[in-house]
Amino acid sequence: MSHPHPELKAAPPLPAGGLRVVALGGLGEIGRNMTVFEHAGKLLIVDCGVLFPEETQPGVDVILPDFTSIRDRLDDIVAVVLTHGHEDHIGGVPYLLRERSDIPVVGSKLTLAFLEAKLKEHGIRPRTVRVREGDRRRFGPFDCEFVAVNHSIPDSLAVAIRTGAGMVLHTGDFKMDQFPLDDRITDLRAFARLGEEGVDLFLTDSTNAEVPGFTTSELELNPAIEQVMRTAPRRVIVSSFASHVHRIQQVLDAAHQHGRKVAFVGRSMVRNMGIARDLGYLKVPSGLVVSTKELEKLPDHKITLVCTGSQGEPMAALSRMANRDHVIRIGKGDTVLLASSLIPGNENAIYRVINGLTRWGAHVVHKGNAKVHVSGHASAGELVYCYNIVKPRNVMPVHGEWRHLRANGDLAIRTGVDPDRVVIAEDGVVVDLVDGRASITGKVPAGNVYVDGMEVGGATEASLKDRLTLAEEGVVTVVAIVDADTGALAEAPDFLARGFVHDDTTFEPVIPVIEKTLSTAAEEGVGDARQLEQLLARAVANWAFRTHRRKPLIIPVIIDA
Repeated sequence: MSHPHPELKAAPPLPAGGLRVVALGGLGEIGRNMTVFEHAGKLLIVDCGVLFPEETQPGVDVILPDFTSIRDRLDDIVAVVLTHGHEDHIGGVPYLLRERSDIPVVGSKLTLAFLEAKLKEHGIRPRTVRVREGDRRRFGPFDCEFVAVNHSIPDSLAVAIRTGAGMVLHTGDFKMDQFPLDDRITDLRAFARLGEEGVDLFLTDSTNAEVPGFTTSELELNPAIEQVMRTAPRRVIVSSFASHVHRIQQVLDAAHQHGRKVAFVGRSMVRNMGIARDLGYLKVPSGLVVSTKELEKLPDHKITLVCTGSQGEPMAALSRMANRDHVIRIGKGDTVLLASSLIPGNENAIYRVINGLTRWGAHVVHKGNAKVHVSGHASAGELVYCYNIVKPRNVMPVHGEWRHLRANGDLAIRTGVDPDRVVIAEDGVVVDLVDGRASITGKVPAGNVYVDGMEVGGATEASLKDRLTLAEEGVVTVVAIVDADTGALAEAPDFLARGFVHDDTTFEPVIPVIEKTLSTAAEEGVGDARQLEQLLARAVANWAFRTHRRKPLIIPVIIDA
């Protein structure tokens, strides 16, 4: 298995007739999926998503892929192909279209509908190309064929990209549910046909590569959902991803069966379910869905609310209900159904919400105590099945953290793929397919680009480090009035502290330290205010650590007397 090396250099020019593949997101992380294919001087992008921030990234709204490596080649982009409508695959598109608005955006009906609703908020009207499974479309030197795959959102596609350098098959996010609610199964016949033709590079979803066996069918959740609707004494509040149309379909069907009415709560839920309903992906029995106003007139045992917030997001409806910060007041006898996964890293936030809801008397049904969630991704058994059907010449696992990518690569090798032809890459690593062989040839910049309010890329690793310091250690501002002639303090310095535990006498011992620093600086002829401030900050920081074992952010202000 070939691995990336930290000492990789900038990639050399692509050999004539070769195909270059660079993931700018989605490798080594779950999110912001974006892969750039280069052939014959043109670029094809598959997906452009966002990653949601962790607790160590305060104030960040979302994280984008780094467009640096393609910024001076925006005119070479022939299309952006979207495999499905999840945020981690479409959320970055508005930011890419800000840089060049007329890039054709290719996707299925539901994917484009979700994207257009998002772009409307950004004031962008995209050039779209609608495709469906079975279609073949040419974009520059890339001949793309679209294949139906099953996932936790309808209308998902895999894409086969034929080029002069060979054929790539990119699964997108997929699983192989044999009894999907929409009867649209992952098209293994197409996978086999492409395999017969010859797949030179197979990019496969790694998310569940460590999970043995097969991912269970969505239908198997029916009994648990139905039981909640049947036995809940009062209201049922269901929380799910705002894009999981099939999960919400099962909730609607069960509610209808037990004589309940349903209301959607939360902007994204209302918007997405409206789109899914209008396009016919969500089948709503007439009279079932009502407004939250109409719900108030109904008895509690006739009420079902479907809301967002299954990942413990602080601003989503469910977290706000748990914090008593929502018009819907959770009380004794209410049942809350969390019909979703625990995304790695969100566990604490989710349990905080579960505890909050339980405290108000709700009965919380979740993945841990009932069968109310199945994954949207293929487990090891399904991945092996695909390797055996496709018989790829080279494999590049995508969509996963390091452990997922490695596990997926191991599966490929077990089915007989040559270990030297299994490429484990990370974001920014350049993989070239030349003469039928895939290998790592270098790297391009692929850092985190933070969206912070209206600012894109303004927040840096350094500024986030400052924010963490502020959050954990506090801030101390030192105002020193210095005699311009002697360099000595004209009067005692002022200390303004926030988040740093102190009282009136805390800073007295640091005054001599400041005096000594200033007199040394004067002796050495340091008169530049900026340099003085740096010396002062370092002296106070050292004192704070020695005496208080704290590292507050020090803001020095020197005023000439």
